[in-house]
Amino acid sequence: MSRVFVASLALSHFRSHRRARLELDGRPVALFGPNGAGKTNLMEAVSLLSPGRGLRRASADDIIRRPEAIGWKISAETEGAGIGHEIALTAEPSQARVTQIDGKSAPQVALAKLLRIVWLVPSQDRLWMEGADGRRRFLDRITLSFLPDHAEAVLTYEKAMRERNRLLKDDIRDPAWYRALEAQMAETGIRIVEGRELALNRIAAAQNDAATAFPAADLNIEVETPCRSVADFEAAFADSRPRDIAAGRTLVGPHRADMAAIYRDKGVAAKQCSTGEQKALLISLILANARALKAETGTAPLVLLDEVAAHLDADRRAALFDEICALEAQAWMTGTGQELFTELGPRAQTFSVYDGVDGSAVDEVSLT
Repeated sequence: MSRVFVASLALSHFRSHRRARLELDGRPVALFGPNGAGKTNLMEAVSLLSPGRGLRRASADDIIRRPEAIGWKISAETEGAGIGHEIALTAEPSQARVTQIDGKSAPQVALAKLLRIVWLVPSQDRLWMEGADGRRRFLDRITLSFLPDHAEAVLTYEKAMRERNRLLKDDIRDPAWYRALEAQMAETGIRIVEGRELALNRIAAAQNDAATAFPAADLNIEVETPCRSVADFEAAFADSRPRDIAAGRTLVGPHRADMAAIYRDKGVAAKQCSTGEQKALLISLILANARALKAETGTAPLVLLDEVAAHLDADRRAALFDEICALEAQAWMTGTGQELFTELGPRAQTFSVYDGVDGSAVDEVSLT
């Protein structure tokens, strides 16, 4: 089996970082330092090496370092699978992000074919308690990790749905205006549904086949109107038009799905579990996702774990590190103190992230 990892990462005017550079050898990466030093910003830069808006879901303008506001750049080199690539991401003020791969312009979705990346961040801690939007995004990130074309299907579906919603808000009732849009939504909708189901089946298999210190979760997708074919979707959209016109938006389709989880050993819904149990279930799912990807592709994905170690006791933290190392994954982890990563020892590269001399800029990252 081969390894794919980020071999170098350089930032320019990215959030708090005026400049930063890391040279990496494929081992797990531990970033430690005080709150506000820019650890998560480094991890966010890595997350942007995959399609989408990264682990913070930020716009390109939100990422620009202040007060200069001259735009930002991420440069990365990847190695593994017998070949390396150079990735450059840039954004000027008020402009969309630009992606280059090996010196040539490329769409964002092309990144998914170079690196598979999964992540867990503190904002997901309430995943099971809050609205369905976050759970759908979580599910779609899992699906994208297996099916790089899933992002294109979701974007195409959402674009057609926005156009349909404009018709609904304008109280357009002539079916002829809807048919082409609904046909496109039906075609991409079934791809989304099938992709999500495939992803959950692979997660289930990975949980069943592995010995792990973290609890298994049984996942299922909940929808108001199940559709198993393009024809089913087209009929559902047509039947729902009167209700949709009254609401001014589309009320059926994969954008209305929810994901539910059951703590397997206890038979309890995740939303009814304790905070600690919910966190453990999320870690379990991320690890299962990584194992399933390695089983399918022969290569473990990058695993980004922001502030996870601090919420685990020493035994479970050691178990997490052991599982990451067994995966041979380049995991990126953050924490306030180096002691949180003691159990990793020489199995990881450890970096100290600290404030610059002016007290406001993070402009150096040091290897310890």
